[in-house]
Amino acid sequence: MSDQRIRDYQAFCERHGDWAIATVETLARLESPTTDKAAVDRCGDQLASRLRDLGARVTPLPQERAGDHLLAEMGEGESQVLLLGHFDTVWPVGQLDRMPLARKGTQLFGPGVFDMKGGIAIALLAARAVREVGAPNGRVAMLWTSDEETGSATSEPAILAHAARSAAVFVLEPSGPGGAVKTSRKGCGQFVLTVTGVSAHAGIEPERGASAVHELARQVVSLESLRDPEAGVTINVGQLHGGTRTNVVAEEARAMIDVRIRTAADASRIERGLSAIVANDPRTTVTVTGGFRPPLERTAEVLRLYEMAKEVAAQLGRELPEFATGGGSDGNLTASRGIPTLDGLGAVGEGAHALHEQIDASAIPWRAAMLAGLMARVIDG
Repeated sequence: MSDQRIRDYQAFCERHGDWAIATVETLARLESPTTDKAAVDRCGDQLASRLRDLGARVTPLPQERAGDHLLAEMGEGESQVLLLGHFDTVWPVGQLDRMPLARKGTQLFGPGVFDMKGGIAIALLAARAVREVGAPNGRVAMLWTSDEETGSATSEPAILAHAARSAAVFVLEPSGPGGAVKTSRKGCGQFVLTVTGVSAHAGIEPERGASAVHELARQVVSLESLRDPEAGVTINVGQLHGGTRTNVVAEEARAMIDVRIRTAADASRIERGLSAIVANDPRTTVTVTGGFRPPLERTAEVLRLYEMAKEVAAQLGRELPEFATGGGSDGNLTASRGIPTLDGLGAVGEGAHALHEQIDASAIPWRAAMLAGLMARVIDG
């Protein structure tokens, strides 16, 4: 792709940067916690309206409990790229009272601006640039989902279906430090270890009981043997629940376990280890439920997209580092199916899920121009 096309994208995005910032603010004011369907749908309605204003064909994907997902399509042709992200946030309705939208210099503060309504605005500006400056002969699909923050249970089928039709998936999750794109994400495992014991009076006949709490304590300690920090395998027991009263031998206890891994091989090893757990006290029973969201591994296809993005950024006079993170995204799902995926193409900023959440609004134009150039390169082949 010519340097002139990139410069045209850059000039367009700089002219319309204020429009993109206003888009971030509008979406952020429509607070959209994952678990509040009505609130998420209000935000989704505004997003759908803006997509239609761009000339996109918008198809709502109705959900019974989660917010409705949105599919938007622009352009024609055989080749397609997918822009992927979510408009749900971790913040409850009313968080704006504690974290009002505020601009301080080039920084825009507010709940959800970094994770990831800033990324949505970048995608919309990039789509505008491709459409109005000059589009290659292909399609840009956008899938905006409503349940990423709770694990994408309802959106996963749509994500995989539309990703399978695409030459590449570009995930508009927040960037890493210094605007880095994410070429590796750990897989995330969520498991529940449940112990069932035998209740008894702890003072009169404790010998007739088999404590689920005591058994759970032994099991939690034994989980340490599955860790491998040098390989990036971490295990955290974040919650423990068990028993009813201090004078009752506990009949049931549970541990909530978070596991992070870098490779599918490590995920398989952990799953085998958890499934092989047996009770120390034969009077108790131990069960483990749960599973993994797979990792986004730094494969040759991921690196090919990263090199493309780095070249486009260089044409814009920017350096583009890469970053590996322990958190997961919907990019894990697409990359694990062998679909070329590049993550972290969204806003530059900091404070995801934190009270100081913010983006660098001045970075929006060049991020959008880079994404426009990257889409054009992939569609042109």
